[in-house]
Amino acid sequence: MKRIVAAFAVLAILAATALAQEAEVPKGVRHLDHVYVIMMENHGYVQLVNNPDAPFVNQYIKQASYAKNYFAVGHPSLTNYLEVVGGSNFGVRTDNSPDWHDASCSPNLSTGFVSTDNPPSPNVCPISGTGTDAATPAIDYTNETTGPPGDIDINGVLSYAANPKTVGITIADQLVAAGLSWKTYQEDLPPTGPDTVDNADGFFTNNTDLTTALPGETTSLIGLYAVKHNPFAYFANIQAGSNPRNSYKNMVSFTGPTGLFADLSSGHVPAYSYIVPNQCHDQHGRGNAGPDCEYDPNDNGTQVGLNPALIYDGDAALEQIIGAIHHSPAWRDGRSAIITVWDENDYSVAPTTNKVLLIVDTNYGNNGKQSSVFYTHFSLLKSVEAALGLPCLNHACDSSTNVMSDLLGKDDDYR
Repeated sequence: MKRIVAAFAVLAILAATALAQEAEVPKGVRHLDHVYVIMMENHGYVQLVNNPDAPFVNQYIKQASYAKNYFAVGHPSLTNYLEVVGGSNFGVRTDNSPDWHDASCSPNLSTGFVSTDNPPSPNVCPISGTGTDAATPAIDYTNETTGPPGDIDINGVLSYAANPKTVGITIADQLVAAGLSWKTYQEDLPPTGPDTVDNADGFFTNNTDLTTALPGETTSLIGLYAVKHNPFAYFANIQAGSNPRNSYKNMVSFTGPTGLFADLSSGHVPAYSYIVPNQCHDQHGRGNAGPDCEYDPNDNGTQVGLNPALIYDGDAALEQIIGAIHHSPAWRDGRSAIITVWDENDYSVAPTTNKVLLIVDTNYGNNGKQSSVFYTHFSLLKSVEAALGLPCLNHACDSSTNVMSDLLGKDDDYR
């Protein structure tokens, strides 16, 4: 992939006051009964908006509301997933798998160690405790490149200092503490569950000897489910199963009696649903899953060089998921919002920034808006916390983190 070199004369630090652990419940967003967060993959704003291979998305943004100035925070994928659910990277700037159930390692928060691709790092020690997360620089040299030009975090100008008072929990812990329910729906999670599973095709996992299970098999495992897209699995309390309401039981596939489509059909959905399509349906791509799921030939931040089938299949999968939510009895039960967001603009090399698309769809009449307010993944977390009556968490507490009042509606808009 060709990378374009650009120099930035000024690097500005975000004016962010890192508050200890959790702070007050954010204000500025009306109360919601159900929130659905759908995570898509690795494509920037300009790669999707007005892309003819994404007909549903481009029709949907006209009916719903969307952000025109929304930025992913860092790279790679896992970092952004952690930031969406926990307001921090927790010292993790790599896609490495968890160091499952390792009670002898020390969490990054306590040691200050930063997990990176360059230099290579071991698997991620289960996240717990409090301490310092990793800084987010304007230009990143630890992911996919080791020197200039580097990858752009946020917009190539802004950055985040490390937060020395980071607490190693997620919105899942907050929901349980508040007596609310949550689930993450992970497409093609195997029926045996997520424990020690890094990748799976819906049945077989990285722990399966395919040559024994299927004598003569020569095809490698197609990693449709990826633990790097299941951020909750990285936390020590989830791995330990110390709280039945905050454990692997909250992690299910799209199919099956407790899966996404069954829950939507029955109307029995949690307050917070974190929905992750598989790596073909989220537009990430796999190298061994056929042409329609092949990686983009040349991901240079534009629509040129994309795999049109990968974009189209992701678009169709998103239409199916959102259609199922709209047809669910739960969509007519109280106030709900569907928030669809892309995790990062992959290979964000100058001048391509980490700007991604975020779409907000509500069942209470706040649609049809286009926002130019500066938002990040921390804004998404803060806004959801505000809507569900939860305290802000980690960088979601920063004074620079805006809540999405225009897209979700303010409390006083409905009084």
